[in-house]
Amino acid sequence: MKAALALEDGTYVEGKAFGAERDALGEIIFCTSMTGYVEALTDPSYKGQILMMTYPLIGNYGVCREDFESDGVKVEGFVVRELCKEPSNWRSEMTVDELLKEFDVPGIEGVDTRMLTKRIRIYGTMKAVLAVGDVDKEELIERARTQPSISDMDLVDKVCVKEPKRFEAEKGKFEVVLIDCGVKMSIVRQLLKRKVNVTLVPYNYPAKDILDINPDGVFVSNGPGDPARVKETIETVRSLIGRIPMAGICLGHQIIALAMGAKTFKLKFGHHGSNQPVKDFETGRVFISSQNHNFAVDEKTLPRGMKVTQINLNDNTVEGLKHEELPLMTVQYHPEAGPGPHDTYFFFDEFVKMLKEF
Repeated sequence: MKAALALEDGTYVEGKAFGAERDALGEIIFCTSMTGYVEALTDPSYKGQILMMTYPLIGNYGVCREDFESDGVKVEGFVVRELCKEPSNWRSEMTVDELLKEFDVPGIEGVDTRMLTKRIRIYGTMKAVLAVGDVDKEELIERARTQPSISDMDLVDKVCVKEPKRFEAEKGKFEVVLIDCGVKMSIVRQLLKRKVNVTLVPYNYPAKDILDINPDGVFVSNGPGDPARVKETIETVRSLIGRIPMAGICLGHQIIALAMGAKTFKLKFGHHGSNQPVKDFETGRVFISSQNHNFAVDEKTLPRGMKVTQINLNDNTVEGLKHEELPLMTVQYHPEAGPGPHDTYFFFDEFVKMLKEF
């Protein structure tokens, strides 16, 4: 079956449909990871976005549910150059086509992803429509243009838990409340490995109720969309800062910065992939990180006491923050990887060390 992809700047390409036979609207972004398409498809941070992979052959090792980062596919649509129909992998349980059909998400293959990626790099992230079947080109471009911007959408509520959920570590030593803004399960797994019991709570869980749990620390997760829209979590974090050790990843990093009085801004085309170089000022070390975000913290707006500990070597944006007096640390990248390099697992060790000290 035919499929088409239209961007708000008038770009229009045709290809072949796979996955669900329906249309999808969203912001189109590109991911430079060569592997890890299952983790990317199931990452709640991609809610509201049409995901395009820059690596040309996708699906060659199939799909294994063990690799899911959530309870299912969270992207709005999927764009690839070539889709593998017959995966070769002893772990594989299904094809990417079958996965997208199961979670009612459309895909398009046979399009020039290189051209589209270069276009996004030059002109920035754009609104797009992926349509299946016979379509009118001009009508599709108009639909892309007139859909709401991702900065006008509340996406966190669509991907977080509705009720508290508990995860017990083997011989757990610490209690941590993890505020779920769209958490990747790899984060939970990394905490459990370090003997940390995790209570997952919704993004709008009140600070008083969190303190009633009597945790040793609070962790703020990753998630989709504009951090400035997640006002309930910003208020909760503001109430908790200084009263309890706290850490944040990705959207959580941005929310903590906003709670401290800083501002965030939208990047031209975001950081999506597993090859982002980050420099750590405390050690002088450079490591490769996995990232997935469209917004960043504005360094110039950081309050006194908040110091930048790490920067991105591609564009010098803020990658890590620590408070000089309070037990507070954040990173913009994904230290749990999933997929990606394991260079930054130490972030979880530092968090546990902070729990011990305080």
